[in-house]
Amino acid sequence: MSEQETPQIYLITPSNAELSFYSETLAPLMDAFPMACVRLGLVSEDETVISRHADQLRDVSHVRDVSAVISTHYRLVDALGLDGVHRVDAAKTLREIRDELGANAIIGTHCGTSRHVGMNAGEVGADYICFGPVSKTALTDGDITEFDTFEWWSEMVEIPVVAEGNVTLNVAKELAPVIDFLALGPEIWAHENPGKQLEEYITRIT
Repeated sequence: MSEQETPQIYLITPSNAELSFYSETLAPLMDAFPMACVRLGLVSEDETVISRHADQLRDVSHVRDVSAVISTHYRLVDALGLDGVHRVDAAKTLREIRDELGANAIIGTHCGTSRHVGMNAGEVGADYICFGPVSKTALTDGDITEFDTFEWWSEMVEIPVVAEGNVTLNVAKELAPVIDFLALGPEIWAHENPGKQLEEYITRIT
């Protein structure tokens, strides 16, 4: 793990957010709680819609010195003034993305549960590696990333590691000593009071 002893919050916006979400919900959360990065989690294939949401995210994030990244669509990063991209295809295209976006862009990638995939992604230029999910739910029956994967990574690899996917409060507390970032999305947005739930997560990891 890096010198940052307490994991930083990496927030993922709702997949179905309205444009008003950024100023009415996200901005107050960013004012109330420290966070390192916000990812546009919107699910859409409409470039115009994505751009409108990205503009809102960029504006509320950058004025607060918080990095803003987009899921998947790396070719929109420069055009929209974002800080980088989060990919879900691990090392397959990271080298090409790095060449296109340059050294200063944030490039992260989800690597499932595989240390090997994570190492490969780091070797070709990923700035952070994301492992998960970290616990099962009634709707998931696949593999989860166990504690020892994060522990091994934090001891052996300098590239920051993110925990994402079905992060319960108890799991967040358990993983806190061996992760650099805690990614939260549905874990707080599904809650009646997202701010209160985010505060509870922060309490558990500090």
